[in-house]
Amino acid sequence: MTEAPGAHNPNVLPPNIPAPQDDGAAKHLNGMKLPDLALPATSGSAVNLSKLKGRTVVYIYPRTGVPGIDLPPGWNDIPGARGCTPQACGFRDHAGELAELGAAVFGLSTQSTEYQREMAERLHLPFEVLSDAGFEFTTALRLPTFEVEGRRLIKRLTLVIRDGAIEHVFYPVFPPDESAADVVRWLRAHPVG
Repeated sequence: MTEAPGAHNPNVLPPNIPAPQDDGAAKHLNGMKLPDLALPATSGSAVNLSKLKGRTVVYIYPRTGVPGIDLPPGWNDIPGARGCTPQACGFRDHAGELAELGAAVFGLSTQSTEYQREMAERLHLPFEVLSDAGFEFTTALRLPTFEVEGRRLIKRLTLVIRDGAIEHVFYPVFPPDESAADVVRWLRAHPVG
């Protein structure tokens, strides 16, 4: 499906987008300790995920689009690329349930904090989005990446972190608009006790 030039709507997940396959690129993550890094957040503060106590959910996505600004050519044909805005909206809509289950939520991409802030305000996200524009977090964890138009992006995955270590990894994530509901189901099935 190709959108008319300048008509991109990131809120809409087109039908028949290709599903990503598990390429094994996230197998090593379960049980890993997070790097001691402070990442810039959309609030203007910095967040060090390795220092947070309890459960934290971090949904990691390639890049969000902006209404009316065209996506890179072929974006819809890349398995797992499309759907960052619907995924963010899913976590927004499930934020209350996630909080009731004791999980803090963050989004994370390699886009700049300024870019992320526009998206977070536009979508009314009740949580912070973290920027790994320098790829320190991505490199330390050896997160799966791909390239589009010479730009390196992180493949979509979601981490459930407990006291600074990765407890569970959702990878690949598909469909992205159901990601938050999948996390809620997993948290309900795996209570901290």
